[in-house]
Amino acid sequence: MVTLRGYRPADLDALYDICLTTADAGNDASAIHSDPQLIGHIYAAPYGVIEPEHVILAEDDAGVAGYIVGTYDTPAFVAKLEQNWWPALRNRYAEPSPAWTAADRQRVAAIKQPEAHPASLVASHPAHIHMNLRPRLRGQGVGTQLLQGWVADARAAGVTGIHLGASAANTGGVAFWQRSGFEPLLPIGRSIWMGMDLP
Repeated sequence: MVTLRGYRPADLDALYDICLTTADAGNDASAIHSDPQLIGHIYAAPYGVIEPEHVILAEDDAGVAGYIVGTYDTPAFVAKLEQNWWPALRNRYAEPSPAWTAADRQRVAAIKQPEAHPASLVASHPAHIHMNLRPRLRGQGVGTQLLQGWVADARAAGVTGIHLGASAANTGGVAFWQRSGFEPLLPIGRSIWMGMDLP
């Protein structure tokens, strides 16, 4: 039995853990990170802390096992990160650690210099999302339910379009987004930027 619900502050650890254990093109990235929070600092936790009203969780009998996070206004969210999220993390990771893996160093670089959302895509699709599910929830329509719930809320708020960045290596994820109404718009490096209009 899977329940969809809103975010609570006690869910922060779950956001970090799900993000890490699905970060390698949908697979567990624990082995390539010495710091288990690094990837969550970028792609999951700030949404729960800064815009918790835009987080929907999927929970089963074993606990929170999936989420969709995002923002309706990407430029405003980026500004909030610069003011309220990145400064403390930049201090925390100011000095390199000999324990850092190559993946850790990549994430620290992204904290110090976040990847910019393509301006043309933000102009036409101002909202953006991230979604991850533990393997036990996949193939049951849970991802579709999370997405539909988030989209319905965004549409009711007057959002005109949503974008996301998907790893080109995550072929299953890319296929899911395309089936769900997202169109590939900007392939850049190892990422495929996709968008969906909200009429």
